[in-house]
Order: sequence, then structure tokens, then C-alpha cells
Amino acid sequence: MKIDPTSYTENIARSGLSIYDQIEIGDLRLWIPAPALEVLLDRGLRGIDLTGLALRTRSKVVKSAVCKALGYPVPRTFTKTKPRFPGQMFDTYSQESNNLQVWNEELSPTRRYVIIRISGRHVIERVKVVAGDALAKLDTTGTLTQKYQARLICGAEAAELISPEDTAIVKHLLVNPKRRIDLSKLAPTDNPAPGLVLPIASVFDRLERMIGHSFPDAGHVQERRRGADLHRHVCRHLGYSNYADDGQFPDVRQQLIEVKLQTSPTIDLGLVRPNSTDPLDMPKAGGRQFRHCDVRYALFYAVTDGAMVRLTHFFLATGEDFFGRFPQFGQSSE
Repeated sequence: MKIDPTSYTENIARSGLSIYDQIEIGDLRLWIPAPALEVLLDRGLRGIDLTGLALRTRSKVVKSAVCKALGYPVPRTFTKTKPRFPGQMFDTYSQESNNLQVWNEELSPTRRYVIIRISGRHVIERVKVVAGDALAKLDTTGTLTQKYQARLICGAEAAELISPEDTAIVKHLLVNPKRRIDLSKLAPTDNPAPGLVLPIASVFDRLERMIGHSFPDAGHVQERRRGADLHRHVCRHLGYSNYADDGQFPDVRQQLIEVKLQTSPTIDLGLVRPNSTDPLDMPKAGGRQFRHCDVRYALFYAVTDGAMVRLTHFFLATGEDFFGRFPQFGQSSE
């Protein structure tokens, strides 16, 4: 079910809450999921002219605009909190370059990072919202101090359904066994909804057919492009008519599926363990809040000759069962 982002602004304005008042993640009325947050802030901030403003003044102008865009009253003074907008769990970063620097603290997997792009003419031209875990994937400096990894060990079978059943929370959303759903009428980036989520066994049946499939190799330094190509094929095999990726976790949000392409045994997991019970940044469904451990992890092992990537193995597990099959390395420092 899609929610008009404007409704969040209206609800917040009526609530009388400040940016410092805590809101439960997943609250259908007041918690703004990352995709809607990006729409509201991009709409509210784009075009603001910051020419000639001192840095402190510019910072206050931007933060005031953020408050107005989300329906919050603008405070007389902005308290130095971590994050700066604790009610919605996000920080803002105004950028005139592509080199984002998060100073004096590690990335938080549950925090959202609002990146405000300012043009050379000092005008806000774009706003992007990125989760901490997604931001970690973009790190090329090797400075992240916390990163989880696991080892993929291929067994005798080319395809393994590691979790025969979904977690208890996901079971409440599964499609009725007597009913067939047509995913071609839905988008991969939609939020999960009761009666529209395939059982994990059905997901396995659809995706194991990809074993042996090949696609062009974008190059060993183009892992994100290779991952996007795999994501596109996954969407098609699941039954979607169109590929869509908004950069949010999990990759196929409508079916709670995270897709990973492996050409080496080391599985990079970013800042969050798959079995984490921390809540996901998405609206509640059926009165229940999703957690990382509810996500279904679709891992494809592949070989490449530099020209083509060929899928040789497929594994499907809930986050809850993930480390039962793929041993964790533990934290690593890079």
C-alpha cells in the first residue's frame, strides 16, 4: 500500500510534536519511511538559494526548511543532539562535492543520512536520503571500523532452501495458499502488505530457475553494476513486469528479499547482522513491525571469465537462520 508523503506532514503538524520528540519506527501516521522522507525534503528544499550566507546562517536556514517540509515547528534554537533530528532519526549533510565526510562517529545502521546537494551557484539542487547500512556500501576509503562478514561454503546441492518457513511475523502476511497473486501489477519497491507476500518456499521455486543463467560482466571494479544486473533478473523471475531499485534495504522490499551476488566466499554484510531484531525502516503491516531478521536473503554464487557472469549456486535463508548456514567472521577492521 502506497501512502501519500504529504499525509505525514499533515499528521505531524496536527500532532504538535517537535523534532526532538521520539516516534516509534513504523508508526503509520508519524514515522516517515526513507522513500517518503526523500520526496518531502527534495520537494521542500530544492531551489533554496544560499548565496552569500555564512556557514552558521546557512545551516540554520537549511534546518529550518527541513522542519517546515516535514510539518514540524521551527525551534528558536537548534539543540546539538545526535542525530540532529532525533524524532525521525536522521542527520543532514550539506554538500558541494561528492565526498561525504561523517566526522567523529561511526555510521549507525538505524540512522538516516540526509544528503543535501548544493550547486556551484549555491542553490540546493537535490536531496537524497540514505540509510547508514546503505551508506557503508558506498565507502571506498577503507575507514569503516565496524563491518560484519560471513563465509559462504558451497555444498553438494546447487540450490539450498535453508529456511523452510518464514519468521512468525512474515507468516501473518503470506498470500492465501488457495489464491494466486500477480506480481506484475505490483512494484518491487512497494511496501509489504498482508496477503501479497509469497511464502519463502515459493520464492525459492521461482529463483532457483536462475541457476546456470549468465549475463554480461560489467567488470570486477563494477560490483554495484553487476549486483544491479542480478537484481533486475531476480525481479523478472519473481514475476514483476518492471525492475525498480530505490537503494533502500531490502532490495525487493515488497517481498522482503535482499539480493547478494557472490564471486568469492566472503559475504559482506555491512553494519547489520542478518539476525538482528532491530526494526526496519518501513511502515508496519498487519499491525506488526518488520525486523532485519525477518528479511529473506537470496544469495547467488557465480563464476566469471571477465566477459560473462554465470550463476552456479543459489541459497535462500531468513535473517533469523542466516548464521546457522553461513558462519560469521565477526567484526573486522578495514
